[in-house]
Amino acid sequence: MVSRRKSKIAYISFIILAAGTILLPLLTFAASSFPDKTDSDYCKSCHVMEAEYEAWIHSGAHRRKYCVDCHLPNENKTAHYLWKSIDGVKDILVYYSGRIPEKIRISSHGEKILQINCIRCHETTVMFMNKERKCWSCHRRVSHMHTGIRETL
Repeated sequence: MVSRRKSKIAYISFIILAAGTILLPLLTFAASSFPDKTDSDYCKSCHVMEAEYEAWIHSGAHRRKYCVDCHLPNENKTAHYLWKSIDGVKDILVYYSGRIPEKIRISSHGEKILQINCIRCHETTVMFMNKERKCWSCHRRVSHMHTGIRETL
């Protein structure tokens, strides 16, 4: 009896969590101006990202791009907004759970997206290069760690 009740509570909790994970981003993006705001200066609004933003703003030509131009899939709008929602919810959960890492590092999925976007923007330049090698392994000043204020740390 108790086991059946626990499994029913777990099932209902899972359904609520799944529905919230799907509906929260959709409801958030329902506000017409919100997607545009999150494309520009939204990332720097969190004090955790201030150092990354400062490093990026001093990075030369790439400072004319938005965070989402490099860090989200841009091959189609569906993938873009799907990953924008997933990453946004993940970032909110990490922030409010207090599990913010000392050094913010890109995930393996983020590295793949970043590599694809580097190649997409610089397609003619990298046409004959090894596209498997991470662009930022040579172009270290492009990363947030070796630019501007972060370079001296």
